[in-house]
Amino acid sequence: MNFEFHPEARLEFIDAVAFYEKSSEGLGLRFSREVFATINRVTASPNSWPRITDNTRRCFTHRFPYSVVYEIREQDVLVVAVAHFSRKPFYWSERTQ
Repeated sequence: MNFEFHPEARLEFIDAVAFYEKSSEGLGLRFSREVFATINRVTASPNSWPRITDNTRRCFTHRFPYSVVYEIREQDVLVVAVAHFSRKPFYWSERTQ
C-alpha cells in the first residue's frame, strides 16, 4: 500500500528533521529513516496498529518520542501527523476526514 503526507504533516516532519539535524549532525537523517521505517510498517499492515479515533490509527517510532498518525483510505494511507509525544493530544484532528 502507498502513502501520502497531509501537507501539515509533511511540514511538521520537515521541521522535526531540521531540529534534530541542528541538534547533532546526522541525527536528522536518523530521525527521517526512523519515521520512514515506521511508515513502512504501517503500509505493510495498516490494520495492525490501534485506533485512536474512528478513522485514525497510531504507530510509534522505536527510537524517537514520535508517532505516525494515519488514516486508511481506499488505495493508500494518509499520514495526518508526525506527532511528538509532548504535543497536545489530537491537535491534528482537523486534518482528518
